[in-house]
Amino acid sequence: MKRPLHCAAFIFIALLLFSSPLLAHVGSADVYYEGDAGPYHLFVTVKLPPVIPGIAEMQVRSATPGVESIQTVLLRLTGPGSKLPSAPDLAQRSKVDPQFFVSNLWFMEYGALQVRIEARGTKGTGSLAVPVASFPRQSLPMSPWFRVLGIVILLALTVSIVPIIGGVVREATVAPGEVPGPHNRRRARTVMAFTLIATAGLLYGNRTLWTREAATYDRSVELLKPRRVITSLDGNRLVLRLASPLLLPIAGRGKVTREIRMADVIPDHGHLMHLFLVGGPGMSRLWHLHPERAGETFTQRLPAMDGGQYRLFAEIVDKDGFPWTLVGEVGLPQLAGEAPAGDDSQWQGTPSSPSSPELDSALLPDGARLIWEKPGGGLKANVPTSFRFRVEGKDGKPATLEPYMGMAAHMIVMCSDFSVFAHLHPSGSVPMAALDIAQAGLFAPSSGAMPAMGAMAHVPEQLPSSFAIPYGVPHPGRYRLVVQIKRSGQVQTAAFDTLVQ
Repeated sequence: MKRPLHCAAFIFIALLLFSSPLLAHVGSADVYYEGDAGPYHLFVTVKLPPVIPGIAEMQVRSATPGVESIQTVLLRLTGPGSKLPSAPDLAQRSKVDPQFFVSNLWFMEYGALQVRIEARGTKGTGSLAVPVASFPRQSLPMSPWFRVLGIVILLALTVSIVPIIGGVVREATVAPGEVPGPHNRRRARTVMAFTLIATAGLLYGNRTLWTREAATYDRSVELLKPRRVITSLDGNRLVLRLASPLLLPIAGRGKVTREIRMADVIPDHGHLMHLFLVGGPGMSRLWHLHPERAGETFTQRLPAMDGGQYRLFAEIVDKDGFPWTLVGEVGLPQLAGEAPAGDDSQWQGTPSSPSSPELDSALLPDGARLIWEKPGGGLKANVPTSFRFRVEGKDGKPATLEPYMGMAAHMIVMCSDFSVFAHLHPSGSVPMAALDIAQAGLFAPSSGAMPAMGAMAHVPEQLPSSFAIPYGVPHPGRYRLVVQIKRSGQVQTAAFDTLVQ
């Protein structure tokens, strides 16, 4: 929203901006989550607005029958605001699908927020908390038509108010039936001149105010884009440092920002940073590593790697639960090192290209197969989808899985032009560190309640062969899905190519 002419035009234009479609963001902008609210299994989608303040649409679908109502409330993830929820909103129930609900939420500030959901139905009441990262992604210019409309309204209001006030001053002290005298007319002209000057001054001040606010908003958009990292290589050790400080704007408070230091980063899936190195040609090589913090930098001893140019994506979560995506590129020579160990992993396959077959089965290193149960009709952009997979052993029977960093699986979604990079898991697109904070606030010890399942639930040592990952691909294009599971103590990886319409 750049340089509105006056408040009336600004409000009208803002209403249109808030209904604009979302644009893609590295890691994806919308929030997808699948989990349990007491006895009800819910699939939650939060379609975030491109501008803040803005209206988000939240969709809730219940896989468990019997849900009669859904109530939602938006509040901060941490701090005093996380303990003071406002009155909840009642979601609208679909007339076609009685287990589908839609609610509109006003997003008024930046930072780590949460949506609390209460489901009521025939099986009782259940609650769920979903973390949401609120940030503006674009600044939209004013339409020329609305600029003209604003000028017309401005002139009409100015031309109207001056003679109206002049007439009031001229006629106020004149008795009915009498004609205003020269003194009344002189006073009216003086007041009209003063009104014109005052009106012009107020309009100029209003324009200056909104110009400053627009500049602050534009800066907020830039600050919250994926941040670049600078890399350096010391032998086999890769060093990552920020090209510029991480600053989180505070909406509605002018130029006030909060710096995020590396000391504020909290573990997510047991690691402070998840680093992905993607090499070519055609996204045919991927390393999933976990650097260690060293002051304000992160360092990673690299395994044996082929030389070449690599895309870099690093994910961290600050202490308030706000996720940050760091991006960059690094050129590496041929490196001789040890194979990845622990949670670190590597994968190499065939390059992705427009002619790549869209397979629904991939062979795993131990001879098992990963089967993708594709939805009928293919994948559609901006449509919430449950990506369903199952693992079959060499004998064709279901094979058990082991937890990989606390989850049944991890999936990386990459667009061929790298405009989309998302790190997902069966609970969805939310970082587990933020989910832990949300669940801890929802099920506080004083409440005497505990979640049936969720981030705090115990993960068994053996998991079923099937799993699902909720997500909605943000825009059409050719994508590569890299799925990682763990079997027999080893991380195993498979890839699928697909075209999203």
